[in-house]
Amino acid sequence: MIEDIRITDLGVISEAELAFDKGLTVLTGETGAGKTMVLTALGLLLGDRSDSGAIRSGAGQTSVEGRWRLDAINPTLTKAYDAGALIADGELLLARTVASDGRSKAVIGGRSVPVGLLSEIGEELVVVHGQADQIRLKSPAAQKIALDKFAGAKHLALLGEYANYFNAWKQAQATLEDIQANISARARQVEELTHSLEELDKLAAKPNEDVELAELAKKLTFSADLRAAVGLAHDALLNDNFDAIDATSLIGKARKALENAASHDATLETQASALRQIGEDLNDIAAELSGYLTSLESDSPMTLDEIQERRSALNAALRHYGPTIEDLQTFQETAQAKLAELDVSSERIASLEAEVATLHKQAKACADQISSNRTQAATDLAKRVSDELVALAMAGSKLHVLVEKTEHFGPTGFDSVSFLLESYSGADPRPLGKGASGGELSRIMLALEVVLAETDSTPTFIFDEVDAGVGGAAAIEVGRRLAKLAKNAQVIVVTHLAQVAAFADRHLTVVKSSEAGFTSSDVHVLDENARSEELARMLSGLSDSETARTHAKELRDLAKNS
Repeated sequence: MIEDIRITDLGVISEAELAFDKGLTVLTGETGAGKTMVLTALGLLLGDRSDSGAIRSGAGQTSVEGRWRLDAINPTLTKAYDAGALIADGELLLARTVASDGRSKAVIGGRSVPVGLLSEIGEELVVVHGQADQIRLKSPAAQKIALDKFAGAKHLALLGEYANYFNAWKQAQATLEDIQANISARARQVEELTHSLEELDKLAAKPNEDVELAELAKKLTFSADLRAAVGLAHDALLNDNFDAIDATSLIGKARKALENAASHDATLETQASALRQIGEDLNDIAAELSGYLTSLESDSPMTLDEIQERRSALNAALRHYGPTIEDLQTFQETAQAKLAELDVSSERIASLEAEVATLHKQAKACADQISSNRTQAATDLAKRVSDELVALAMAGSKLHVLVEKTEHFGPTGFDSVSFLLESYSGADPRPLGKGASGGELSRIMLALEVVLAETDSTPTFIFDEVDAGVGGAAAIEVGRRLAKLAKNAQVIVVTHLAQVAAFADRHLTVVKSSEAGFTSSDVHVLDENARSEELARMLSGLSDSETARTHAKELRDLAKNS
């Protein structure tokens, strides 16, 4: 809900801050005091087109800031987060500035954003009903959504079930049509993939085989050089000839000499110990070199020619499917899955045809039930809204909710839905918004919103001109229904009628003052005594009239007891 807005240099308003709350808030004031500017300010926050002509005389720009408190699961927060907004504890800040040269800037959560995004978010936060505003339920799609919500939870669950059948049917149908239209191309793909898989299966490449074969080929190619070098190194370390001098023998002699001398000087034991370790290491290295020579002498499982032939086959496959052995394995897995998709056998086609027929039948059964539910809900919705219109001084006006089947079903079923208004008894029903005055249109939307509020979750409603052309008992009914709507949502109303204002949970008034040739307006929150005076002024034009005050008290008592 809206918590507060701050307005600077907009029209007659120099600076004002409006604090809102849950329930019903009314905004009143004398004609020309600036109530329209409050609505203009809200419109700017919700992405309306800017008008530099609305900037206060002498100011370089106008600015509006608004603060909303939202539940953590509200999808609007996700949209704001995606735009880079900074949000703490569900508090969303919106801001808009309009400069005298016409430039406009929008800010969400401290981040500059396109005005279009402000409009998108605004549509999810607030619904505005006024003479110059669009009707939220003017589109057939929005009317169908509203009717579906009104039809109840079981109906919405059926819509979800239908959507699953419909999507599965469309997917299966698309697959079948693709197969039937591209049998030759698919057959060629199947042939190519099958050949590739047979080739790779025959090759049977092992993990890291290409690297191992390269090493083995190098080893066999230079085996004579390797044998000579390793033999020389081994003999230099440890020679089997009795008379040969090798590194191990020399280290042994040096160690023994120091061990004998250490009996006279213990400090030489450190060097003797080090030589002992070196001798052991040399023996280990000599043993490893001896093992390497033995491996060279043993027969390789493959000849050099066989190795080179195998490497050539692997490299050919890697050039085509690689560049690594792992890529060959990945290609095999992907190709197997693709073959299943490309199956163009008669059995596959017959299976798909049966699946399409079954899903179509299931989707149609759901769509038929959905249509029946909508027809029943449409009758109920039309009657309830028409009853509301009678109480709102629109006797003879009726809402018609038409549910008409189309030839083909779509994502939401067979039906087209339209809301039509019969403005007087016997008149031809016309689409909402055509043939109704601004005040009548606001009352029509009020009647709809009151009925739909039981199943809808719109957070905030703003009404302007909802009381135009009514008075007396009808005005009281307008106030009563606004209060009823406010039990499930935040409702803000600009009104000229005390009968409506009396039902408010919170009463704000716009006060105009003139000083030194400048006119400005401010917004005040009224306590109970001030409310009585404002209601008296609205009733008679005189806030100090005892008769008007008595009447104002009667209205407040009536509202409290309703």
